[in-house]
Formats: sequence, structure tokens, C-alpha cells
Amino acid sequence: MNLEGLNLHPKTEIIGYIHSIETCGTVDGPGIRFVIFTQGCLLRCQYCHNPDTRNLQAGKVVTPKEIFEQIKKYRSYMKASGGGVTISGGEPLLQPEFIGEVFRLCKQAGIHTALDTSGFPKFEDAKKVLEFVDLVLLDLKAFYPETYQEVTAVSLEPVLRFTHYLNEIKKPTWVRFVLVPHLTDNLEEITELAQFVSTLSNVEKVEVLPFHKMGEYKWEEMGYEYKLKDTPAATVEQVQQVMEIFKRFGVKVE
Repeated sequence: MNLEGLNLHPKTEIIGYIHSIETCGTVDGPGIRFVIFTQGCLLRCQYCHNPDTRNLQAGKVVTPKEIFEQIKKYRSYMKASGGGVTISGGEPLLQPEFIGEVFRLCKQAGIHTALDTSGFPKFEDAKKVLEFVDLVLLDLKAFYPETYQEVTAVSLEPVLRFTHYLNEIKKPTWVRFVLVPHLTDNLEEITELAQFVSTLSNVEKVEVLPFHKMGEYKWEEMGYEYKLKDTPAATVEQVQQVMEIFKRFGVKVE
């Protein structure tokens, strides 16, 4: 037999880099959820509470099968609560093959899937993953390009393209907006964001999240400059004011 030119090596197994796992999360989608925090992110958000997820290869190496074996142990909790699996980060879409396979295994087992993303990485990679995603938790960090650049150090345009695509394919989406005093609290900009979101038929609700400093110590430990050191936490009244703006446009908000 002539074996010349044949690939005799098996396909390399898919691997992923993860930061950590939360086995019974309750804030990243409906019900009790198995939350996987992936490693790696291209954004440099000023208020990031996990700056230690920036470097992709600084995480623990795992395979989709290894992760799924852990997920299966919590199926009864997820089923009873209407929960499922959420992949967050970092930015999960930096590892499309890995998270796509984890989600595929979950869907095959009848487990609800949620993707927590900034919507920034490669558009074509994102489209492939969405086939196995039931719900997208989309972080819209600002609406004016200049504000978005200041907050994240990257462009808003790819995020808006991704957002429009989610609406086009009618993918259920929860929008998340972090209210940071003196950074993302421009009421005129928030009003335009609310008006934009109201045009998206796939958005089920908006979550307004108050800025906090829980991750500040990580910035200091890693030697990064924390620009929001003197920024106060968002007050209940400020959050309520922003929520009312979204409600004025008929958007469900929490």
C-alpha cells in the first residue's frame, strides 16, 4: 500500500484556556448555572474586575470533554431551576472552537447555553458559535464611538455589527450596561443607547449594573494603572435614573 501523502496523525484535540469555574452561579443567565470563565481578552476596560484574564495562555488548559464531565454533575440543579451553562470571560469568542464544542455537547444533552460576550472578536468565528447558543448576554459598554474607545481601548464598530447580526437571526439577548460615574453616565448618550436597543426585537431585557471596585486589588497586584481609583460607586438613585430612561423607550429593564 502506498501511504505517501496520507495524514496518519489523528486530529489534534481541541483545547481551551480557562480562568476559573463557578458551579452554582445565579447572576449570569436564568436559573442556577455552571459558569466557565475563559482566559484572554482584547479589550482593556477601565472598570474590568478580572484584569488577570487578559493573557490567553495564562489560564488552565482543558478540553471540552473534561469540562463537560464536570458540567454533568450539576445537571439536576440546572434542570430544577431552569438554569444551564454560561461561558463568560475574559472574552469567550477568542476561543471559538473550544467554546463551540462545549456548547455543542451541552445542547446535545439538552442543557441551556448562554454566551457572555463583548461582541468584539472575529465576526465569522462568532457566527459559528451562535448555532449552539440559546441566550447571549451582550455587554454594550457605551454608545458613542469616542466613549467606547475611552472605556475599552477598542473600536465600537465590530460590536454594533455583531449586535445587528444577533437581531437579524433573532437570537435571544440580554443587554448589560455598566454605569460608571464620570465615564458612562452621560444621560444624552444613554438615551441614544436606549433608543437603539428599543429597535432590536431580539433583546428581552437590559440589566443596568452599578460600577464597583471589587477588582481594584488585582490591578495593583499586577502592576496595572487603575484609572478609576477616585471614581465613586454608582448610587441606587443613579441606577434608577438610567433604568427609567430605558423604560421610556419600552425596554424591559432590571
